[in-house]
Amino acid sequence: MKTIQRLAIFSALALFTTGAVAQETAQEVPTGHLLVKTIVQKEEVVIDDNGDQKVQLVDARVVVPGDEVIYTVTFQNISDAAADNVVITNPIAADLVYVDGSAFGPGSNIVFSVDGGQTFAATNELSVTENGTTRPAEPRDFTHIRWQMQNEIPAGTQGVARFRARLQ
Repeated sequence: MKTIQRLAIFSALALFTTGAVAQETAQEVPTGHLLVKTIVQKEEVVIDDNGDQKVQLVDARVVVPGDEVIYTVTFQNISDAAADNVVITNPIAADLVYVDGSAFGPGSNIVFSVDGGQTFAATNELSVTENGTTRPAEPRDFTHIRWQMQNEIPAGTQGVARFRARLQ
């Protein structure tokens, strides 16, 4: 079986705001042998025909400070070979704060960066230095999130990674 070695994917969609309106909420990029799509959504309470309330995900076209958005990165191996050592990296926009514990990605090791994506580690291993004092990193310090796939992605299959962030 042919294997694609070390696919590093950078999901570059950030939430750009002008006032309270997001300029773009989806991006689809073929990246080598993977098709990667990133969407930004938010939860909205809707009332159905029976008068029952339910929460659904909708495009995050309008967000205001304090709103929580959900980044969903889907990826599909569009080649005829397995993809091995796949790494997906997503920047966290400067106007967003990662929601602690919200990262999700079946079959992946999830790590974070506090230095603009130069180094990555588990949250409890990260620290920042402010005014000469070092302290444990907090979600507000995270600049990037990375999913390191632990298994190969067979040809034609797809996966998902997700996290939440709050607009400051």
